[in-house]
Order: sequence, then C-alpha cells, then structure tokens
Amino acid sequence: MILVNTDYITGKDLEMLGLVKGSTIQCKHIGKDIGAGFKNLIGGEMTAYTEMMDASRKIATDRMIAEAESMGADAVVNVRFATSAIVQGAAEVIAYGTAVKFV
Repeated sequence: MILVNTDYITGKDLEMLGLVKGSTIQCKHIGKDIGAGFKNLIGGEMTAYTEMMDASRKIATDRMIAEAESMGADAVVNVRFATSAIVQGAAEVIAYGTAVKFV
C-alpha cells in the first residue's frame, strides 16, 4: 500500500474511492504516568509517552490501511494524523486520508 501526504502520485492517474481512517486511544499505566510526572519537573523527553504515541500512530495507520484494502485501494493520498487528549495520560490518534485506485 502506498501512503503519501500529497493529493497525487507522480505518473499515476487516480480514481478516488473515499475517505479512510483508523484510530486508537492509548494510555500508560499509573507507574509510567508517575515517572513521566517526575520527568516533567526536571525536564527532558518523556520516553514512555514518545513510545506510546509511536505505537498509537502505527496502530491507527494499520487500521486505515486495512480499511483502504477492504475498498480495493492501491494507495492512500492526503494522509494526515491528528491527536487529542482524552483524559490525563491518554490520547487518541487518528490517521486519515483518501483511498485511491490506479486507473
């Protein structure tokens, strides 16, 4: 599956199939959350949250790809990511784009 953040793929004519998306809500357990709170006091990267967000983006992307494949898509164009805080220590990640077929 080809994923691009442009509205075209060089050298390809595209037929739009529709919007596809994938999302997940992830959180860290209380021990990691407390550790991140201490890191917030002294500064530096909150690696537990970085890892959580990396994993979340992968899950959301995989779900978006699965939806595109179920539509018979060859690629997804205009891929975007959005995040939002749900509660303290939990975040939603959504990946979305336009599923296309090569003509």
